[in-house]
Amino acid sequence: MRHSIILLPLLCLAAPVAAQQADDLNRVIDEGLNHSQVMQIAQHLTDDIGGRMTNSPQMRQAEGWTADQFRQWGLSNVRKQGFRFGRGWWIAASSVKMISPRPIQLTAIPIAWTPPTNGVLSAPIIVAPMKKERDFDAWRGKLAGKIVLVSLPGTGDEPNEAAFQRLKGEDIEKLDRFEQPKNDPASLERLMKRLSFTRKLEAFLKAEGAVGWARQSYRDGKLLHGEGYDFGVSDTPALPGVEIAAEDYRRLARLAKTGPAPVLEINSDVRFDDSDVNAYNILADIPGSDPKAGYVMAGAHLDSWVAGDGAADNGAGSAMIMEAARILKSLGIKPKRTIRFALWSGEEQGLFGSMAYVDEYLATRAPGPKEEQGREEMYFRYKTRFPITPKPGYADLKAYFNIDNGSGKLRGLYAERNVAAVSLLREWLSPFASMGAGNVVSQPTGGTDHEYMQAIGVPGYQFIQDPLDYESRVHHSGIDTFDHLKAEDMRQGAVVLAGMLLQAANSDKTLPRMPLPTQPAVSDPFKYEDPALD
Repeated sequence: MRHSIILLPLLCLAAPVAAQQADDLNRVIDEGLNHSQVMQIAQHLTDDIGGRMTNSPQMRQAEGWTADQFRQWGLSNVRKQGFRFGRGWWIAASSVKMISPRPIQLTAIPIAWTPPTNGVLSAPIIVAPMKKERDFDAWRGKLAGKIVLVSLPGTGDEPNEAAFQRLKGEDIEKLDRFEQPKNDPASLERLMKRLSFTRKLEAFLKAEGAVGWARQSYRDGKLLHGEGYDFGVSDTPALPGVEIAAEDYRRLARLAKTGPAPVLEINSDVRFDDSDVNAYNILADIPGSDPKAGYVMAGAHLDSWVAGDGAADNGAGSAMIMEAARILKSLGIKPKRTIRFALWSGEEQGLFGSMAYVDEYLATRAPGPKEEQGREEMYFRYKTRFPITPKPGYADLKAYFNIDNGSGKLRGLYAERNVAAVSLLREWLSPFASMGAGNVVSQPTGGTDHEYMQAIGVPGYQFIQDPLDYESRVHHSGIDTFDHLKAEDMRQGAVVLAGMLLQAANSDKTLPRMPLPTQPAVSDPFKYEDPALD
């Protein structure tokens, strides 16, 4: 039975491979499926360390532990790549209660990078929904001494689709339709205007004498996320802020509408850490036998938000990266190209760890927004900065593979419009087609750490994964815990990743590169702009 488990995936080889590499792939499959440590790694990151907010004490612990693991497994050149991020922040304790008209313990969490209450803050609420600056006028002179509920309560929505899903063949086929690049400067400016609103709102609340603010969680089912947006780079908001579960928030709004305003007690014991403003990527190598052959790379972000334990996002991806490193090193495999492993920091605030890697090792772009202008400006305007100047190491990176969509089974790769790379990617995936991972689709995907590499023409790819309940419930929420990880899927993922790295490191072929961008994509002329969006 053991031998059938080992050999079955190799029956799907679409092209001949060298005998040694075939043996190595069999050994990868055996080690990754029969002797896996991926769930032990994931459990330590989630149960023992917990949520890993960038530059928090928990993230510092994760940085040290992952680096130690790489060293214990025998990887080379294990190091921390530092980059300026800003102050750390973490939650020591928090409590939000309604004390009148009746006592209720509310489901709530401090919003990331908001300050503490310095004891119990007790004040009546006022429901004052504000989405745009012009909404401020309606609330001038009414907010002093109040905890301001700034979200429109709305009504509860029941889901119309199953929360837990696996991809079907037709779902993957829909992704294999070439999507032309688009450049819409007007849309970008509207987005930036919306994203900068949080700062303006906070300044308005402070000027009006509010003592705190609250927003409604964007998830139902008493789920919280607590994400902070434009805070934590070089400034800190003045007022404590909390996120309240949708059901509790709506109850407060109804009570405020029909009777005296409810009174809340907020005790937000949050801590800032200014001991080191640098965040750190963790890098480790399996050296290649040919120094001139370059390197291949895999990465996942180690940081998370803190409503949960950062399990699916992205302890799962980090554990699969680490397990692939352990598998390859434990087998004594000596690749032609160096294989590099990266655990990124600062992803949740704008992919800042992978941006720092690109800037240090691959290419620089024209100067962009300064950190005091906010993280959103730095992130969303990154691809508008020209010219791009390659560094001496630009051509050395031959392939980058990223995992960051939960613990679902790997189903293949997004080719990022690189149609010339599809055949080679499918060849490397073919040994794992019987595991469900043989798909390559033309469409791009974004929002994770391959994005800046793609933006400079480097062949960086994100895996397609079964969604499970990642987007529907788990992502950034309070139930992002070990219980939502699927061990069988993660063992498969680590094996597929290790096999892809092995083949990319040893192949005589390299992935075709996209042209180095010299300007933004062509804009569509005369595009209709909806003034309602401005």
